[in-house]
Amino acid sequence: MREDLLHFIWKYKKLRLSDLRTSRGESLSIINFGRHNHLAGPDFFNAQIDIGGQVWAGNVEMHLRSSDWYAHHHEQDVNYNNVILHVVWEDDGDVFRKDNSLIPTLELRKYIPLQLLQTYQSLFDRKNVHFINCEKDIGEFDDFLMKNWLERLYFERLETKAVFVFDLLKKSNNDWEQVLFTLLLKGFGLKINGAAFLSLGIALEFSIFRKQQDSVFQMESLLFGMAHLLEDDTVLDDYYIELKKEYAYQKRKYGLSDAGVQKPDFFKLRPPNFPTVRLSQLANLYATHQSLFHKVISAISLEELYAIFNVKASAYWDSHYTFGKESRKKTKKLTSTFVDLLVINVILPLQFCYAKHRGVDVNEQIIKVISKIKKENNTVVSNFGKMGMAPLNAKDSQALLQLYNRYCTQNKCLQCVVGTNLLR
Repeated sequence: MREDLLHFIWKYKKLRLSDLRTSRGESLSIINFGRHNHLAGPDFFNAQIDIGGQVWAGNVEMHLRSSDWYAHHHEQDVNYNNVILHVVWEDDGDVFRKDNSLIPTLELRKYIPLQLLQTYQSLFDRKNVHFINCEKDIGEFDDFLMKNWLERLYFERLETKAVFVFDLLKKSNNDWEQVLFTLLLKGFGLKINGAAFLSLGIALEFSIFRKQQDSVFQMESLLFGMAHLLEDDTVLDDYYIELKKEYAYQKRKYGLSDAGVQKPDFFKLRPPNFPTVRLSQLANLYATHQSLFHKVISAISLEELYAIFNVKASAYWDSHYTFGKESRKKTKKLTSTFVDLLVINVILPLQFCYAKHRGVDVNEQIIKVISKIKKENNTVVSNFGKMGMAPLNAKDSQALLQLYNRYCTQNKCLQCVVGTNLLR
């Protein structure tokens, strides 16, 4: 038994409404169930309850047991002074407000249909579950409801990412260009080097990096140097030596500190994703677009974004993946697959946050762009596909990731449209 079932029963009026009585035998009639509160405080606001012929207006609090009132210290909290009814699964004792007045209690288990409990128990019976609780039923779920739910989940995922973006904005004193620079570094690092590149973005002020935008070489020296990629004295490559000299000069000139920067990894990476190549591509991106922030914020189509990110690493990297070791010649351009990841994880969240900051609605524009990007391929998305939930595009795959991570794995079935409809 979980407390969210009590919330569900109350919210959707799934209890027997006739002949209700409090634990002390007083007649009880529900006039208004109140508004579900998902934040701190009582579970339902502004309810109206008739108890023993007296109509009360106030809040409703729910627990599995009455004694949880004291376990959560509600008797000491003034926010619970307006609770007019304590709804519990099991009444194991009287509870009182801070002023020592008794709170009427409704023991819910006496008024619940057996079929509802059986459906609920089968939903959480994980004996035969391989992926998610509702895996036997989700494939038959109503297409219209699922489409709307997935769109809501996608924007919920954007809201989750927005927390990180606004945190960066606060730390940068509202410098949106610094935020973009840091987010791009994290994005260029992908999963393995995302944290290392993020530490670089936090340590290197964009105002300093921007001063080098007329020279890819100088930008590369800053990025490679700050990332601890110019510290091998055994490399005798001329390009490497010149980069090292330039970084030493810039480090003295600007008083730079790379002490907090994590060195990126090469292990388990395909050569095109080596940090050397990715940092060079980023330097060339900024060399190509002097006003990059304005361009990515103003872009309203996927085609515009592809044009912006149509860049490649410097000529040295055509025949190298690491310093001093030549490889077969190949231009290191940003692929469309890589740009898709940047759009999904960096550009659209940034556009969403910037619009939110300015009080502008760009949700429809974001949906148009994300819907044109191919679905992501990973284990979670693949498992949903096996259950008849194959995503059509990146909007759907992002939504399914949100569904799995924020609902399915946390057993929040009664906060999910699929779970609530199965019980209803």
